[in-house]
Amino acid sequence: MNRADVAIVGGGPAGTAAAWAAADEGADAVVVEKGVPRADRDRLGPDSTDAAGMLDYWLEIMDVPAEELPDDVILSVLDGAEFIGPSESVTLESTGIESSYDHFGFAFHRAKFDDWLRDRAEEAGGRYEVGTSVKSVETDLSGDPRHTLELADGETIGADYLILADGPQRTVTTGVLDGFLPGSRSVSEYLSPDRANHIAYQEHRRIPEELFDPAHIKFWWGVIPGHTAYPWIFPNDDNVARVGLTMPIGMDLADVANPESYALLEPDDEQIPAGATYLERLLEREYPGYDIEDFPLVEDRGKRGGTEAYPISSTRPIDSPTSAGIAVVGGAMGTTSAFHEGGDHVAVRTGKIAGELAANDRLLAYNGRWKKAIGDEILRNVTFAEVVRGWEPADWDRIFAATRAMKHRGGYDWGGALKSGTTALKLVADYRWTKRGFGDGKYVQLRQDEYEV
Repeated sequence: MNRADVAIVGGGPAGTAAAWAAADEGADAVVVEKGVPRADRDRLGPDSTDAAGMLDYWLEIMDVPAEELPDDVILSVLDGAEFIGPSESVTLESTGIESSYDHFGFAFHRAKFDDWLRDRAEEAGGRYEVGTSVKSVETDLSGDPRHTLELADGETIGADYLILADGPQRTVTTGVLDGFLPGSRSVSEYLSPDRANHIAYQEHRRIPEELFDPAHIKFWWGVIPGHTAYPWIFPNDDNVARVGLTMPIGMDLADVANPESYALLEPDDEQIPAGATYLERLLEREYPGYDIEDFPLVEDRGKRGGTEAYPISSTRPIDSPTSAGIAVVGGAMGTTSAFHEGGDHVAVRTGKIAGELAANDRLLAYNGRWKKAIGDEILRNVTFAEVVRGWEPADWDRIFAATRAMKHRGGYDWGGALKSGTTALKLVADYRWTKRGFGDGKYVQLRQDEYEV
């Protein structure tokens, strides 16, 4: 049996950050990553598919200074974000949250970022098992080791601590945690409800020089059905952009109210269009006079042929059964938000916390530590996602017009709202009221005391 102090399932940002932190604290940490091939990577690595934008204050949450990142990781420095509705829009040049980074944020190369994290973990002494997967995990709380991982290649790994970082698909996490829930309860009840599962699809396309905006990310809201469904354009380098979208899985067109109000639906649609169809319609709508051939796929980027798809969990997070020596981190615990298309910052931070604590035999502190580190960010995400639930295209237009008014009349608090009209007042009131309902950790779906250990 291969022994380690800390075994980590998954080599994405959360798992690799856990290995980095654990090894840096002197622990023997091993990462198991099945590995996928990518056109833009010369070795097997995690499924590094993400729109890959980093806001200024996310660097503080991630606890990784921008100056430490290699030049080839950061693709485009951003000055703002444009939010576009069916007929109204607003551009924000500031996140409004204090940060040491001088710009709005940056777009980055997710695969190179993951590889950089892995290099740091290996330099600290972390070990990697790439090209195999975890078949099963056996836990014996009185045993030595407490956790035994059986791998697909026949190898076994024994470890005192187990960190689950297998992303929103949770191929290992679900089975492990179900063993600590009473009766027939399953973690799938919390992390995999149909209404909360999303798929993201994106294409790497070269944008005509006269249309390429390297300094702004763009989001379109209210043009496709689903309250957390939206297309985007993320500028990268060399006039290449990620053109993509997030959409709920399993949505039925027959259940969409007023389908004619969505700009990217067409009268003869018999079902929700495929992601590629939505994106072609988006480019045709936004750039009249251009054909799709004017935005060629860049086939040596992305996972395959310039395209990639990946799952997103928009659920609320869960606690971990830390008294069993187990921590769940990143997307596996439900931190990734479909609302703002981002999760790398909270993945890295939760992984770092879990790795550090496991290395020092202090994992019992994990559930409190992650809430202190990323609780405000999670609270914002779940609040916004709940506030916009049920919005239709006209609602997005009203809100963007009100937000633009607040931007020019004092800000996004009560003062700015009072100067901007009833829609702005209602927006601020809804946000504050909903946020209060999720306060004091109520955004956590599965609490530590609900596990049977």
